[in-house]
Amino acid sequence: MSEQTRNTVDGQVSTGAIVQAASIGAVHHHTHAAPQQPTAPPVQLPVEAAYFEDRDTERADIARALVQRRGRSDVVRPLVVAVSGIGGVGKSALGLRLAHETYRERGCGALYVDLDDVRREGAVAPGDVLAVLLRGLGVYEPWLAKDFAGRRRQYEQHTTDRELVVVLDNVAYTSEVEPLLPVSSESVAIVISRRRLDGLLGALEVPLGPLPGQAAEGLLHSVLEGTRPAGGPGTVAEIARLCGGLPAALHVAGRYLRTHRRRPPERLVAALRTELDEEGLPVVEAVWDAAYRELSAPAARLYRLLAEHPGPTFTAASAAALLGTTDPDTVYDALGELEDANLVAVWQREGEGDGAAERLRMHDLLRAHAQRRARDDSDPAEAAAAVRRVVRWYRRQLQEADKLLTGSRMRFATAVLPLPYAPDVAFGDRAEAARWMRAEESALYACVHLARGHGERGDPESDADAWGLCESLWTHFKDHQHHAEAIDAFRAGLAAAQRAENLAAQARMRCQLANALWEVGDLAEARTMMDHAVEAAAALPGEPKLRASTLEFRGLLHRAEGDLASAVEQFTASRRIHEEIPNPYGVLLQSYLLGKTLIDQGDPQGAAEELERAHDMAVEQDRERMIGRTAYELARALCRLDAASDDARVGALYERALASARTRGADHDEAAALHALADFAEAGEDETAAAHRARALAIEARAGGVVERG
Repeated sequence: MSEQTRNTVDGQVSTGAIVQAASIGAVHHHTHAAPQQPTAPPVQLPVEAAYFEDRDTERADIARALVQRRGRSDVVRPLVVAVSGIGGVGKSALGLRLAHETYRERGCGALYVDLDDVRREGAVAPGDVLAVLLRGLGVYEPWLAKDFAGRRRQYEQHTTDRELVVVLDNVAYTSEVEPLLPVSSESVAIVISRRRLDGLLGALEVPLGPLPGQAAEGLLHSVLEGTRPAGGPGTVAEIARLCGGLPAALHVAGRYLRTHRRRPPERLVAALRTELDEEGLPVVEAVWDAAYRELSAPAARLYRLLAEHPGPTFTAASAAALLGTTDPDTVYDALGELEDANLVAVWQREGEGDGAAERLRMHDLLRAHAQRRARDDSDPAEAAAAVRRVVRWYRRQLQEADKLLTGSRMRFATAVLPLPYAPDVAFGDRAEAARWMRAEESALYACVHLARGHGERGDPESDADAWGLCESLWTHFKDHQHHAEAIDAFRAGLAAAQRAENLAAQARMRCQLANALWEVGDLAEARTMMDHAVEAAAALPGEPKLRASTLEFRGLLHRAEGDLASAVEQFTASRRIHEEIPNPYGVLLQSYLLGKTLIDQGDPQGAAEELERAHDMAVEQDRERMIGRTAYELARALCRLDAASDDARVGALYERALASARTRGADHDEAAALHALADFAEAGEDETAAAHRARALAIEARAGGVVERG
């Protein structure tokens, strides 16, 4: 049941502005002419929102601050609570909820003023706002000072040592707040703004984001007031997701659902998606348009281009790639404008202090708004050029990260040189490179498809970007096992290589695609891919390393099919080619694969011999990934050799495998090593085994999959 609210005015207030609202967006002022002194604290607040959900964390933080502030005599200044967020996110609803709760709990006065009601041509006259507040405090018109200085003195007099809640809504600038603060340490000023207000001394900042999934669904159910749309809970969940957690959108959607409750769910969702994505939200669209119109030209251009950014988050560097300017200050200034206007928000901070790196995010509904602005205000060629720039920038960063992680492995894509319009990411070490790839994986996969799209429209450089990105994504895919994304991306890479008529790239893409296919059980298509890959490599006699690689992949396919004898033959043939080249890493890799296959074939002695050799080569070549994996498999082989097993060494090898996985950020390998350590410890250290198992299960739960063991 929705919460019942009433619009009440406590006390008799003469010639005061009584704020009433059927909704926060409709504020009316009524003047009462009974010239009597108020007998109770004035309460002049709009009614609370009829539907309210969540915000428990923010409310708890504010409640703690209020408790800590009570009774302080060392400062004559109210507690300032600065609530900020994009239009439609529920700032006013939260601010008013807090105001109502506070005045009810304390029995104090409460005032509200919407600065937009007195804003003219973008500016607010503080004297006009003080007049509204003074009327609310019981100052009658004949005694109201005529100028700002006089009204400020009156306001100070009426608020000194008085307990009040003052709500200042739609504040645009910090300078608008200071003259309106009550002169009392027992008071609270709730400042609501679309932008973060720097310079509010001692303020408790409450940045407000969209509602999380369950809370968004809860609000939508409240708005529905018992109405059951066709499709039931599934329809509600889907529409709540489409609304992106914005209360303003959820209210619109709820009304839409109530009006069309008998419409089939698929039509409801499709129609609402069109309304949200194409026509815009009537409640917040005007707010977003107003914020957009206030931006400088570079900031407005960046806002439009961010709609094309691959992936859900971005950095200053990737924003620079979109904008395409050689002046870094232009990018930072533009981002600052967008953040201050709450058109983008900090999503994550990495590190501490001034050197902390920030990852930013544009809400999905704002992205749709930016797309509409781009359609109206810019040439389509502008967005296309920006996409090509940012894709090329991501390809260069991925190329450099991949080289840092895997060294001089076989690559066919031409290296991308430093780009003049955006800085490179500074990877301090392999761990940083791995973390960057993990943080950017959505953007990287998205870049493949963006490049493919431009390639399909006749841009050969974009085709090279598409399959070049896939080539560099290979190690990351193996470490993190996102099969659906990888299969789609590698298909796109293969199509790009075919358009380019590049046989080497085609063989490479087919191998990568086949691997992803057989790992999800599609052995038939994987065989077809491998047949074509081997054929393409055989047609390139000048590429022995590629031929050896295709044999390796065929051996891996045989392993997946359970044909271990054929797998051993393929790995042996591949190693022979690597020895002839010579290619030490290829020899290491095939020795590792041979050892792993021999374990499964029931030959732990032969496996241990191959893996001892492989592990020594991995250490000698400083191959962190292979050090970890050969350590893991060698430990497995030694465990099968009961008579020759060395418990201390087996444990050390598993620990080394675990350390390697954590260094690389490879959660799949980390969980496997933890399971192995748990199995190994179960014989005599149950608590240790349980701890390892719990950590492994936590990783699996977080990743949403089950790690294969053994």
